[in-house]
Amino acid sequence: MTRRIGIYPGTFDPITNGHSDIIRRALHVVDHLVIGVARNDGKGPLFSTDERVETVREEVAHLENGGAERIEIRPFETLLMSFAESVKASVIIRGLRAVSDFEYEFQMAGMNARLNPNIETVFLMASDRYQFISSRFVKEIGALGGDVRHFVSPRVATRLLDQFARARQQAR
Repeated sequence: MTRRIGIYPGTFDPITNGHSDIIRRALHVVDHLVIGVARNDGKGPLFSTDERVETVREEVAHLENGGAERIEIRPFETLLMSFAESVKASVIIRGLRAVSDFEYEFQMAGMNARLNPNIETVFLMASDRYQFISSRFVKEIGALGGDVRHFVSPRVATRLLDQFARARQQAR
């Protein structure tokens, strides 16, 4: 029996509790999970790719029941399908929060299937308590001095506070 390798791609800027929930649940679908941290400078990330990889690695290290041993974190800047092929993934994991996510993800899955019909896209619905969380909203709340501890782990909250403090220092 072959080992099922899945890939969960994203920018993870920052990784949220919703992302962590999808990661935990994806481990029920695949034997090995590659978390692909996209180097997407066009989105104007708050954290560098290396910082995001490190943050995801720290979050995954705290997974219970040996989940961390089945996860690998890698940056990528290629076409998703090229990255998936390079890690020998047979499944792409995507999280859905709302109907608006579905429309975009449905189109993306169709394009990816044309590029490589041997790699399936699996959609995992966000748990109800995480459906409203997005990295963009977390950054907005944090930048305006709001409390982000309900949306990210304490480790990520500390990183966000430090990053915003550095940005304020540089602005002076």
